[in-house]
Amino acid sequence: MSKNKRVILFGLLLALSIIFSRFISIKTEILVISFNFIPIIIAAILLGPIDSMLIYVLSDLIGATLFPFGSYFAGFTIIYGLIGLIYGLFLYEKNHNFYEGKKFLIRIIISSILVTIIEIFLTGFVISILYNKAFLPIISSRAITKCIMLPIQVVTCFFLNKVIIKNAKKYLISEEQDD
Repeated sequence: MSKNKRVILFGLLLALSIIFSRFISIKTEILVISFNFIPIIIAAILLGPIDSMLIYVLSDLIGATLFPFGSYFAGFTIIYGLIGLIYGLFLYEKNHNFYEGKKFLIRIIISSILVTIIEIFLTGFVISILYNKAFLPIISSRAITKCIMLPIQVVTCFFLNKVIIKNAKKYLISEEQDD
């Protein structure tokens, strides 16, 4: 993939991440239901761990600056960076030999479970510090929504991967189209 295509894809996924997290989500003080994982998964598959981490961190920083929801707390940004890194480490294959089928399904399940654990416990801990609320009720309410979202996320990502691979091979990876 050419450098120009990487930069354009990075910017597009960053913008989508901000839109999904700030405008197309349901938010309360404690719970967030969002499809913000979609641009991060795409970044992880196509761009790798560092770029997916940067997209998630920049998405949080830009979103909190331009479209704030509650108080900004750096703990959330660190957690988002960790989540982007985990997805990138599990889903990116060098030289664009994409994971497909069973291998991708196993990788998306493992990474999604790790991310769900982080979102329940670490984000719950940050919320309990930020809002001075009890830790156990926060993680129990977060566990319910995150466990409901886990299979939705895995299924969405599994089928999304087929579309990503097909179009990436056609438009992004093809050497004859690179500038």
